[in-house]
Amino acid sequence: MIKRALISVYDKRGVVDFARFLASKGIELISTSGTARLLRDNGLEVIDISAITGFKEILDGRVKTLHPAIMGGILARRKDQLEELSSLGIAPIDLVAVNLYPFEDVINRGAGLEEALENIDIGGVTLIRASAKNFADVVIITDPD
Repeated sequence: MIKRALISVYDKRGVVDFARFLASKGIELISTSGTARLLRDNGLEVIDISAITGFKEILDGRVKTLHPAIMGGILARRKDQLEELSSLGIAPIDLVAVNLYPFEDVINRGAGLEEALENIDIGGVTLIRASAKNFADVVIITDPD
């Protein structure tokens, strides 16, 4: 059963309706700052990821989701690691909605090195891989369509 969702998307098409649907099912929403702002502006309750990690987003947003409170919540096997997770004060994350920075588009339009580097997604890829590793317990959504 999905109780908690992490939503961190670059491409925000449809995310408000999707989050509204999740909230209507009683699912707690966690988001990074940009997504959280959009969801709040549309009347949704959302927990900032920094409230979960106890750490503000740093390095101009380069580090947001790379934290044991997030990765542990995604990677914990529900059948045998929930006690350990609980002892650490970490709650499971059951659904991850994430899409990546548009690196390929940026390169294809001839952007310079600095812009290209800023569009290499690290956290998003990590969220996808962690969710895939624990596919038996975590739903992963990557495409806004």
